This record gives sequence, structure tokens and C-alpha cells, in this order.
Amino acid sequence: MGRILGGMSKNEKDHDRSRNPDRRKAAAPAAAKKRDNGVETGKLMPRIHNRRAHFDYHILDTIEAGLALVGSEVKSVRKGHVQLAQSFARIRGSQVFMYGCHIDEYEESNQFNHDPTRTRALLMHSREIRRLTQRMQKEAGSTLIPLEIYFRRGFAKVLLGLAQGKTKFDKRASIKERDDKRSMAKAMRRRD
Repeated sequence: MGRILGGMSKNEKDHDRSRNPDRRKAAAPAAAKKRDNGVETGKLMPRIHNRRAHFDYHILDTIEAGLALVGSEVKSVRKGHVQLAQSFARIRGSQVFMYGCHIDEYEESNQFNHDPTRTRALLMHSREIRRLTQRMQKEAGSTLIPLEIYFRRGFAKVLLGLAQGKTKFDKRASIKERDDKRSMAKAMRRRD
């Protein structure tokens, strides 16, 4: 009866799929991740990296914090229009704030757009802030640097790094180490 109406019954479809592997449902391909200027893009899930941080600072420890954004900022971050190069975080009282992070204005929003360089609150538990304050006091000359912005379960997150600034000598050593790795990889490719 199913064939008269132009289709197969459910049992016939299952039986046909088991015999013919070409007719099985193909799994949906994973979203291709493309990396461009420190932005790793997935499907509506960009991961913005602060590429300058590891060059300018020794990262001692990392901590994840939530990021308080307004609607147009969220849409702009999802597009990957964020610059973290000159940004840093500070603890003021019992809250943590991020300064200097530039989130471009969202083109499609109207007069309710946001200020691109406004101070943004970071969301952390009070005990985490207390521990972070104690650690910063123990480590002389340390600062909080945002390393990445990403989304987790729909919420914007910031990976903060407790960092100490590098000297000029350290930066030269980093450049030399990076060039050595690159030349070794090039030699290995040539060898194969």
C-alpha cells in the first residue's frame, strides 16, 4: 500500500538503508574552522585571541570570567569584530573591569548602538576575586591581560591571564625561539 501512494513504509525504508549503505543518512558536517587574524570562526562561535599577549608578557596563570555585554556588542563579538591588543583588566573594590577592549559598533543596530571602547564589567565570584587579588599582591609587577574571548553555552567568556611584562631581552629570545621552530619545521618538510 505504501508503494501505491508513492513512498515506502517506515519498515521498508529502514530495511533498504541497512542493505544499501549509500542511502544511509549522512552525518551533518562539522562547521569548518577558519583562523584569520587571531579569530577562529566556527558556526556563530568565534574565538578571538590576543596574539600580542604571549609576546609581551609571561603568563603565570589563567582564569575564566564572564563578560557583561549589551545586545549590539554580543552580535559584534559573534561576527569577530573585537580587538584585544591594548586591553587589560583591573580589580576595583570587589569587582573586575576590562579596559581598552575595542568591540566595533554593530552596523545593523540603530541609535541604540554601544560605545566601542567602554569599560566592561567581568563576572566572577567574590572568592575568585579575593584569590586573584592575593595572588596579584604576591606577584610583584603583575597585571591581568585578556587572552581570549569566546562563547560557552551562549554566554560570552574571557580568559584572563595573570601576567608579568617581558623585558626587551625576553622578547628577542621569544623571536629567536619562534624562528628556530619555523626553520626546523621547514627543514623537516624538505627532508620528507
